[in-house]
Amino acid sequence: MVGVKNVMRTELSVEVYGLDELRQLDGPALIVANHASHLDTAVLLSTLPATRRRRTAVAVAGDYFFNNWLRSSASAMAFSTFPMQHSGDVLASTSARLLADGWTVVIFPEGTRSRDGFVGPFRMDAAEIAIACQVPVIPVGILGTYAAMPRGSNWPLPGRPRVGVRYGPPIRSRPGETSTDFAPRIFEAVKQLLAEDAASWWQTQRGSAEVPEPPASSWRRIWQQSDPPVKGGKPQDVQIWRR
Repeated sequence: MVGVKNVMRTELSVEVYGLDELRQLDGPALIVANHASHLDTAVLLSTLPATRRRRTAVAVAGDYFFNNWLRSSASAMAFSTFPMQHSGDVLASTSARLLADGWTVVIFPEGTRSRDGFVGPFRMDAAEIAIACQVPVIPVGILGTYAAMPRGSNWPLPGRPRVGVRYGPPIRSRPGETSTDFAPRIFEAVKQLLAEDAASWWQTQRGSAEVPEPPASSWRRIWQQSDPPVKGGKPQDVQIWRR
């Protein structure tokens, strides 16, 4: 992971916000983030406090990362990845076993990278696991990775493009709440964090940052997300390279 962090520091300008929300939380948790680039996993893990990062595993698409022994070995060694299961048997899943052992699990509920940089619909997996295992969900908004390394790219673009990572307050399922009701709350929390990244300091403080509607046409959506995001909001943490 040290080598990955060095690459992130050299190739990107990464800003992280809201880490206090994570530091105040003890025990296992489910980290749920949007997914726009292969950079997302490396960027997210590089911002975690070291004590939590050492016991964090990442659920990935088995049909991509685990259909080739070289790719699966490399991702497992670098990021502690494991194939996400969609069998519906939550209590028997790898995620549930890891959480029961005190690990933190990262899930990208979109199931695949966004084709245009905008967050897509969330699957039920994260909500189902959080309810079954009774663990808090930490929503994370990652902005700028699509512009930094879009689909088809194997390395970040030059110029150290900006990437913003925002951690939100923990979300817990309510008594009797189903995954059908819980999943939209997680989705809205991630969307709100993405909106806050582009908001002014005053909007962030008032809680009035609005989630922008993406353009209707696909080419406008891609074009809009192709430039690194402009810095916004009030940073709670600015130094991410922690020991």
